[in-house]
Amino acid sequence: MALLRFLSRTLLLAAALLPAHAEPLASLILVAKPGLADPNFRETVVLVTRTPEAQTVGVILNRPTEVKLADLWRTPAASGYTGALFFGGPVMRGTIIALWRSDKAPEAPAFEVLEHVYLSMHPKSIEALFGGAAPEYRLFAGFSGWGPRQLEGEIEREGWYVLPAREELLFRKDTEGLWRELVERATGARAGRGPRRDAVAILAQ
Repeated sequence: MALLRFLSRTLLLAAALLPAHAEPLASLILVAKPGLADPNFRETVVLVTRTPEAQTVGVILNRPTEVKLADLWRTPAASGYTGALFFGGPVMRGTIIALWRSDKAPEAPAFEVLEHVYLSMHPKSIEALFGGAAPEYRLFAGFSGWGPRQLEGEIEREGWYVLPAREELLFRKDTEGLWRELVERATGARAGRGPRRDAVAILAQ
């Protein structure tokens, strides 16, 4: 529990310290290997980035839930939201995380995970989305987090395939076949080359 509280504080504080116009952080797509046993991440596709304090955080892209946003986000704007709420990860499952695309940098603190793509748990950023501030966005309950060197160790132990983070994967409406598609892409592309080693190097920076 102490680690989960530390990661949640880190995500909030680091976003607050990071200028909205800063260079996008190094981001990756993790694809769980078929043998990954952890039920939180079995058959998942995870967008992962690093905070300025070198903490590893992310959101699961392919686990839509039946939970209503209004059950967790009790504001008038939330009651009109009809999209899916995704399970972002086991950390702070009752907290809403937003991932969105915008050509304009947000006013509230946020990470720029890819160029013009932002991640935030700040209420002002999330509320702005309900007003049509972004053409594409996705909401998550909770996020994923790893302690120092934890994810690097999982990659070294061959728990994950690693692919470049690309915007077209982040907002796909139908995610049912996304995991299998990316497993096939990763196994066809790797053939003993270096994506895993490159990912470990990025995460170690």
